[in-house]
Amino acid sequence: MNLQHQLQEQLKVLRLGGFLQSLELRLQQVQGSSLGYIEFLQLLVQDEIERREAKKLNLRLSRASFEEEKTLEGFDFSFNPKLNAKLVRDLGNCSFIEKKEHILLYGSAGVGKSHVAQALGHQACRLGYEVLFTKAVKLFRFLLAGRADHSWDKRIKKYLVPDLLIIDDFALSVLTPTQAEDFYEIVAERHLKSSIIITSNQPPPGLDPSVSRSSHGQLGSGPTGASCTSFDHGRRIVSKETKSKIDSKTITPSII
Repeated sequence: MNLQHQLQEQLKVLRLGGFLQSLELRLQQVQGSSLGYIEFLQLLVQDEIERREAKKLNLRLSRASFEEEKTLEGFDFSFNPKLNAKLVRDLGNCSFIEKKEHILLYGSAGVGKSHVAQALGHQACRLGYEVLFTKAVKLFRFLLAGRADHSWDKRIKKYLVPDLLIIDDFALSVLTPTQAEDFYEIVAERHLKSSIIITSNQPPPGLDPSVSRSSHGQLGSGPTGASCTSFDHGRRIVSKETKSKIDSKTITPSII
């Protein structure tokens, strides 16, 4: 067994096999240079850290179940000049997740709601948050099947665990009593604990478009705000009317 092969085996035992991917390249780079032994080792360690972080990110993106890979960098803000680009970019710092806040993105079809929602989710994954993206119809279908096979309690946990839950195309039609109950459970369990982004083609009932961007309503009675971003009017508005109570009988989009 030669020295190189022995080194490979030892690195694998230490679960540092990734070193081998950049070892040859780094050796070529240091030949004829004045790089010290410690600096050389630091380069290898940094390469390994970056590989592991990239692997973790890919796993988070895979678990998020995005329909497509959408990013804020890839969003064409000129396509919809009414949209407040600065606001959307500000949301990209994901501080709303840290604050356990919720966001409603609403507007007509084809204005970029789903792109922005997935882009914010992608950014959250980059920052280390666990994210789950789902179409509303798929969510309700999945939970309905759980009622049939008595796995509902297990299935709903799927939507409670992530730091950020993204529900796309919400309230395209009136919710059935069962769907309303399921949605209530998700919102009630996640409220003040984790964040939700919802996209819809219509604003919540009772939302006053004249409310300024600096106004802050609340979801339920807690301190966490619920932000509403209009893709048709290009401004962020938070309705004072969204201080509505969450009750188990009536669930409408206005609670987000």
